[in-house]
Formats: sequence, structure tokens, C-alpha cells
Amino acid sequence: MAGLRERKKQRTRRALIEAALRLFEEKGYAETTLAEIAAEADVSTRTFFSYFTSKEDLVFYDGQERLEKALALLATRRPGEPPSALLVRLIDASFDWAAQDGALTFEETELRTRLVMTEPALQARALLLLFDSQIKLAHALHDAFPEEIDLVEAATAVGALFGSVKLAVVANLEHDRSIEQIWETARRAAELTLAGLRSIDEKAASRVRADRPGMAS
Repeated sequence: MAGLRERKKQRTRRALIEAALRLFEEKGYAETTLAEIAAEADVSTRTFFSYFTSKEDLVFYDGQERLEKALALLATRRPGEPPSALLVRLIDASFDWAAQDGALTFEETELRTRLVMTEPALQARALLLLFDSQIKLAHALHDAFPEEIDLVEAATAVGALFGSVKLAVVANLEHDRSIEQIWETARRAAELTLAGLRSIDEKAASRVRADRPGMAS
């Protein structure tokens, strides 16, 4: 029974997200009301507030969950794993999370990106979420390599990697006409950035050797 209830909750949540995006496209973000979204999803306004607190929450519906997954993954550094390899695992996992059931279609992804870029309230929320999430990821990366990279290097790596991926995806939305093409653009951006970030691996390894003289060749 718990499984059935959870699936029903997921369907309702998904219906609210889809209804909101349809109405934002048809009427405009500012003109769409919460009551209209609830009616479009065939639920009550009270039910709406069981899932979301605002229209902004609908647009950024997956942000907190994906951040929590990312932080948990960064805490799973493997023995001998360098920073760039852990970041590769994070990027690969991020693509998997984005492709899971309930992920947005290409059209929905494009619409959400356009909304974030054009609506002042969403721009402000996006910048706040981006800054907050990258700070937390930088600290988590530093915690995974406390003796090998400092917080400046961790923050630089996180900012460069996720900044390049987001910018590449947004810049190519008009050319990438499928979800698969979007992921390919993101992967290419990540690979290009990580090629440069591997200098951090060298610094991390040299610090380990300096702390443990017996490891020097």
C-alpha cells in the first residue's frame, strides 16, 4: 500500500509540474495563478500546497533533491581517487538523475530555461540557488580531500565545472533538439573543463607526497 500511495503522490506532483509549464507557456508566468495550476492538474488548491508553496517552487522543483544527491556522492570518495575522477562520477550521476523517470522533456527543459532567463523573480531565485549549491558543493569537495586541495581550489573546480556545463547547455538550446543532444553538449563541456582541472590532481598528489616523504620517488 505504501508503494501505491507513493506512486500516486509522484503522479500528482508530476501533473502539477506539467500543468504549470503548460499554463506558463500559454498565459505567461506572471499571469498564471496557483488556483489555475491546481485546476489544470485536477486537484484542489489545498492539495497544491501539500506539494509546493509557490510558482517558483514548481520551476525549481528538483533543485534540492539533486543537491542532496550530489553532496552525498561527494562524500563517497574512493581510496586513491583524485579530485577530477570524483567530479567525473558526479557529472555522470547528474546525467543519470536528470534522465530518470519524471525528468522533463526537451520542450519542458527549453521552456523552463527560457522562463528562468526572462522572468526577474526566477532569475533572482536561480542565482541564489546556484550560489548556495556551489558553495555547499565546494565545501563537500574540500571535505573529501582535506589534505590535498584547499577551499579555493575546490571552489574553483566546482565553479568552473558546473558553470561551463550550464552555460554550454543554455547557449546550445536552439541547436540541441533532443534531450540526448542536451546531455551530449553537457558531457562535452564537462570533459573540456575537467581536462584543465586535472592540474588540481597534480597539486593534490604533490601535497600528499610532501606530507609523506616515504612516498617520494
